[in-house]
Amino acid sequence: MQVVIIGTGNVATLLGRTIKAAGHTISGVYGRNPESTNQLASALGALRRGLLDAMTPDADMYILAISDASLGKLEGKLNIANKLLVHTAGSVSMNVLKDYSPNYGVLYPLQSLRKELAELPKIPILVDANTPDNLTIIQDFATTLSNQVRKTSDEERFNYHLSAILVSNFTNHLYSLAADFCKEKDMPFAFLHPLIHEVVNRLEYGHPSQFQTGPAVRNDQETINRHLQALSGHPEMKNLYAVFTEGIQAYFKKKG
Repeated sequence: MQVVIIGTGNVATLLGRTIKAAGHTISGVYGRNPESTNQLASALGALRRGLLDAMTPDADMYILAISDASLGKLEGKLNIANKLLVHTAGSVSMNVLKDYSPNYGVLYPLQSLRKELAELPKIPILVDANTPDNLTIIQDFATTLSNQVRKTSDEERFNYHLSAILVSNFTNHLYSLAADFCKEKDMPFAFLHPLIHEVVNRLEYGHPSQFQTGPAVRNDQETINRHLQALSGHPEMKNLYAVFTEGIQAYFKKKG
C-alpha cells in the first residue's frame, strides 16, 4: 500500500518505520517543520516531502499523526481528493476528518511511543471508519502492523485513552515524585525499579485489586500517620498520599 505520513513526531516516526518494515511504501512525508520533515522522509525513503499545502492525492492512505489539538485545524490544507484519511488520536472523534475527505477513519496505537524505538512494539491498534468498506481497508492494513487489532467506537476509544492516562501518565508522575523524594534523601531511586517491575508483572495473572498491598489496605493507621508526618514539607505528595489512601480504603470497603 502507498502511504503518506503527515507529522514528524513520535507517533509519525514509529508508525512510519513499522509501516515500511511491513512492506508498504511511504510515498510521502509532510509536516510544518521543513528540517524534521526532510529528516523523517529520508529515513523512510519517501520521495515526496514538504509542507502540507504541497501534498498530492496519489497515495492509498494518508495518516494524520499529529497532536490531538491540531486535528480539525488544518484549514483546508489537505489536498487528498477522496483518498482514505485516518488520524491516530485516542480522544478525538473520527468525524473531525469529515471535511477533508469522504473516506476517513482511525488508526490508534494504544501505547506511549518514543522515537528511540526501532519500530512499534507488539501493541493493540484500535481502528474505526465511516463506512464498512473503509473499515475493512483499515483493519487489513492494521493487521500487517499488529496482531492485536480491535474495532472500537469513538466512545470506547475515548475510554481506552482515559484509562491509559490513569495507568501511564499518572503513574509516571508518581514515579517522578518518588524519584525526587529519593534524591532529596540521598537514596538511589533505582532500588525501587525491581518493585515497579514486579507490580506491573503481576497484572498478567489477575485483577489489580488482588495484588493490592500496603498500609491503606491493611488499615495500618499508625504507619499512615507516620508517612503523612514525614511528608509535611511536601504538600503535593502529602495530598496525593491522603487521597490514594482514602481511595484504597473506600474501594475495598465497597467490595466488602
